[in-house]
Amino acid sequence: MRIFAIDPGYDRLGIAIMESGRPEIVLYSDCFQTSKKISHPARLGAIQKEIEKLLNEFSPDSVATETLFFSKNRKTALAVAEVRGVILALAHNRGLPIFEYPPVQIKTAVTGYGASDKKQVAQLVHKLVRISKKPQYDDEYDAIAIGITFFARERFSTARI
Repeated sequence: MRIFAIDPGYDRLGIAIMESGRPEIVLYSDCFQTSKKISHPARLGAIQKEIEKLLNEFSPDSVATETLFFSKNRKTALAVAEVRGVILALAHNRGLPIFEYPPVQIKTAVTGYGASDKKQVAQLVHKLVRISKKPQYDDEYDAIAIGITFFARERFSTARI
């Protein structure tokens, strides 16, 4: 099974393409950044093109993303919501199942503790998956953590007693 895991963001979008295994394999990960010099619609368009390119290249079976976390900055929250809209529409139009997880569930799946910090998540990512490079940004680690959450929940939901 192949998952397209996305940590939605406006300036930076964490992306991970992962495949099931023991441990799971990170086939691709990156932090896609949009330029602050281009218009809002152009930034959404750039995100759409990047996601479409990766969906075509890797042909995932499902898409997993983080649910919207409302911060104090409403402008940022609205922009991230629009990015999520692009992601969800692209996945839906391809008939891909969409799985969404709140931040606490992602942290719990990776570290066992829902209030873990980003450093703890990053440290455990390297122990839980096979990855050939060191991610540069937290957003990339977060996308991988979303993928880990998907596989952990998928394994649990299909486990037989």
